[in-house]
Amino acid sequence: MKLTIYFLAFCFVCTAMVSNSAGKVIQESEPSAQQEPAQQETDSVQDEVQPGTPEIPMYRQMGMNITQAQFGTTSDGQAVTKFRVSNATGMSVEMIDYGATITSVMTPDRNGMTQNITLPCYSMQGYEACGMYFGCSVGRYCNRIKEGKFSIDGTEYTLATNNDPNHLHGGDKGFDKQMWTAEEISSDNSAGVRFTLVSPDGDEGYPGEVTVMVEYSITSENELVIDFKATTTAATHVNLTNHCYWNLAGAGNGDILGHQLQIEADKYLPVDETGIPTGELADVKETAFDFTSYWTVGQRISDTPGDPNGYDHCYALRSDSGELALAATVIEPVSGRYMEIHTTQPGLQFYSGNFLDGQEASGGFPFRSALCLETQHFPDAPNQSEFKSTRLNPGETYHQKTVHKFAVVR
Repeated sequence: MKLTIYFLAFCFVCTAMVSNSAGKVIQESEPSAQQEPAQQETDSVQDEVQPGTPEIPMYRQMGMNITQAQFGTTSDGQAVTKFRVSNATGMSVEMIDYGATITSVMTPDRNGMTQNITLPCYSMQGYEACGMYFGCSVGRYCNRIKEGKFSIDGTEYTLATNNDPNHLHGGDKGFDKQMWTAEEISSDNSAGVRFTLVSPDGDEGYPGEVTVMVEYSITSENELVIDFKATTTAATHVNLTNHCYWNLAGAGNGDILGHQLQIEADKYLPVDETGIPTGELADVKETAFDFTSYWTVGQRISDTPGDPNGYDHCYALRSDSGELALAATVIEPVSGRYMEIHTTQPGLQFYSGNFLDGQEASGGFPFRSALCLETQHFPDAPNQSEFKSTRLNPGETYHQKTVHKFAVVR
C-alpha cells in the first residue's frame, strides 16, 4: 500500500495513496521536477534587477505577497483589518486583528481547485456572534481550568466559569475577543503578520501584566507557521493555541467523518463529565482513541463517551522535548488534501466538532463539519502537579511553535 504526497502548484511531488478497510495509509516522498518552472521564474526576476536599481526583497522574489483591506468594525466602533498573505504555489492565508484570527487558508486540491479549508465567519458581526472560537488565538489559558480556580505561592485566583462549572479558553473576554496590534513581517522565504496584545494585571482574574505576540506566516514550501511568545510582570499561567477548524474538503463541504487521521501519541487524557482530566494518562491501544496509525474519524466515533459521542480530548504527544516534532497527519481522500502538524507543545486537543449545530453561534456550520487539532499544554495543568507546568515567571519567555504543512495525495 503506497501513499503519494505531491504538490500540484506546490513545491514537491511524492507517490500513491491507497487506504485499506481500517483506513490505514503509508507514505513515501520523492523530489519533483515540477520545481523547475518556479525556479526559472524566480531566476528571471533576479535577472531583471540591474545595477543601481532598488533590490527586490527576497520574499517577493519567491512570489510572496501581503495585502490589506478593511473587514468592517466591531460593535464598539473599532476598525478591523484583514491581511492576506500568498505565495507562488496557490496557497494563501487571510487573518484579522480581531482575536488575531485566521479567517481563511486557501490550498489547491489534487485537481488544482483552490478552496478555503478552515471555517470562517463572513462578517465582523458574525465573529462577534460566534461562540466557537473559529481560527482565533486563545488565551491566557486555552482549554479548561477546573472550577475557574488555581493557586500560585499560596494565593488563590478566581477566574470566570464560562464553561459551567469550569473556566474555558481565557474566560468571558479572552484573547479571541480583543483587538491586537498588527505589523507585516517577512524573511527570505516567508511572509506574514505579527500580532501583539498586552493583557493587564487582573485580566479575567489572572495575575500579572502579560505581553503576548503571535506570528502567522506562510512559506514558499506551503507551510503555515504559528509562533507564540509571552512575558509577564508577575507569576501567572499561560497556555496559548490557535483554534482553526479544519475541513480539508473545503469549508461547508460536508462532515469530517471520512477524514483520515494519525496522531503521534500512545496516551490520552480521560476526562470527567465536565471535560476536566482525571489525572490519568491512559493507553490508546485497543480503544476508540487509538490513532497511532491512520483511521477515519468516523470509524469508531460512536464508541467514544459523552453526549453527543465524539472526540474532545487531549493527547500526550510522544515528543515531549520541546523541539519541533510531528504531532498529527490528516488526509481528505476525495480532494486529496494532506496536512501535517508539527509542534513544540506536549499536547494535542482533538475535537470533532461535536457542538456545531448550524446556528448563528456556530457560524451556520452544522454538526461535525470540521475538526480541531489544537497544540497546547494539558488542560487544568495549574491544578495538576503531575502535568508539565504552565507557570510563567517574570524574566522568562513563553515560546511555542506549530507548523502546518500542506500537500496533496494521489
